[in-house]
Amino acid sequence: MTGREQIAIVRHVPYAVLKKRIKHHHGLPEVMPRLLFIRLRYTGVSVVNAADAVGVSGQTGYNWQERWNAAGFDGLVPRYGGGHPSKLTDEQKAELLELLREHDHWTTVEAQCLIQSHFGVAYSLDQVRRILKSFGMHFAKPYPRDHRRPADAKTLLKKNSRG
Repeated sequence: MTGREQIAIVRHVPYAVLKKRIKHHHGLPEVMPRLLFIRLRYTGVSVVNAADAVGVSGQTGYNWQERWNAAGFDGLVPRYGGGHPSKLTDEQKAELLELLREHDHWTTVEAQCLIQSHFGVAYSLDQVRRILKSFGMHFAKPYPRDHRRPADAKTLLKKNSRG
């Protein structure tokens, strides 16, 4: 089986439209190498050589071409699996956010202990950071606070400094 491609490329759009789409691509960056691969296939380059030119395996090239042939541009958009489902439901995450809003400052370890004690779910510190970040919370160095400082320290200072 030499000299001839097993699977022909379907020309969903003219070559000029494909070039224009590549030049003005503003979508997912993962789509660009796929578009370049399809452009090479339009010019007659073999699947394996086109795949090699964009830095993927020959099998990946065949997969991309199969998806292009079936769905055109839409077939080149990555289909992410979504990952492992969360241990906390959306309702539990909403409840966690309300619990976290009861205090101004949380450490990651404190948030991890709260999740463990309240929901019975053990998360790593990295995962707790991701959850807190998804809530819009940010890391910051804690402001040093003296536990002996009275609540009305500013008024006491003003009162004592005038005399």
